[in-house]
Amino acid sequence: MKKPLLTRHLQLRNMLFKHWKTKGLKKGEKIESQNDIKSFCDFSLITIIKTLNDLQAEGIIQRKVGKGSYLQNAPWFTSHLRIGFFYNREVVGGGIFNNNFYTKLVVAFEKQVISDGHEFILGSFTHKQKPVLLWDDLDAVVLTGITKKTEVEDLGKTSCLLSVIDTHSDKLSISNYRINLKPAFTEMFSLLKNKKINILYLDSLIKSPEQTVRLNDFKNIFKIKGHGHKIKFLNVDQEFNINQTDNLIKAILSFKPDMVCGYVHPDWYDLIEKVSSKKVNIYSLLIDFGKQGFIVNSDKWMNEILPDIYARLDNRSIKHQPSSYKAEFIK
Repeated sequence: MKKPLLTRHLQLRNMLFKHWKTKGLKKGEKIESQNDIKSFCDFSLITIIKTLNDLQAEGIIQRKVGKGSYLQNAPWFTSHLRIGFFYNREVVGGGIFNNNFYTKLVVAFEKQVISDGHEFILGSFTHKQKPVLLWDDLDAVVLTGITKKTEVEDLGKTSCLLSVIDTHSDKLSISNYRINLKPAFTEMFSLLKNKKINILYLDSLIKSPEQTVRLNDFKNIFKIKGHGHKIKFLNVDQEFNINQTDNLIKAILSFKPDMVCGYVHPDWYDLIEKVSSKKVNIYSLLIDFGKQGFIVNSDKWMNEILPDIYARLDNRSIKHQPSSYKAEFIK
């Protein structure tokens, strides 16, 4: 049974709005002809003509004889933007506010969005389920926690501007605002100079593209600058079972590291120092900390991320990847 004509008009209207929003169409720019619209949608020409007439009567489009139709008003665009931050709750264990790094990241992101005069929305998704309809109501959304298990097909179905934080994926062509630890790793090894030490690198049990890149960066720099040092790699669960530290304790007792770095949960600092028979330097990826580690300054990072997002919203044709944020090594 065919749906009522009014419903078909509303469906086409919504589809056109989503299509024009996705294209980044601005006021005064030309829209497709009715025949072009017919070629990419499943609506009759009669429905298309009626819908375009309604949009003209509402002042949404303007038809110029012999020249075509132009967007006169964009009802999905407001003076303030709606910017979302969504995390994968299957990766960020225990919720985002139980993770110190992500807590500080969300707070910094929200603070900058609000101070820029826009609206901030926080949400989550899973490997299989994405709130695509909610994203359609937003202007831009930043995602974190994309892994090889994440189904990414739905990411191409939303009209909002999607980007990711610190996610490496050949399947995603969207903007990636990532942290580059190579300079910090290089600086750390340079400061070791001629000291010969034992290095314990803690790696996450959750395998993700960015985790793999960081591990490979560390291994490659170690090959170049780590001559004479001994290294041990250990997989740890920093997200869901942080109290299961038996393997960590055994590694410290047997390997006797002088340095522990990589994926170090804050709750493990005291444990590492207590178990160790000597002073141990601990270097982890931290945000807005003055102590030693691979440090990210949230204000500087947000000053790189958000202006770039605003620029891409204004010009959807920007395709180049943004430059990565370089973490600083503090000894």
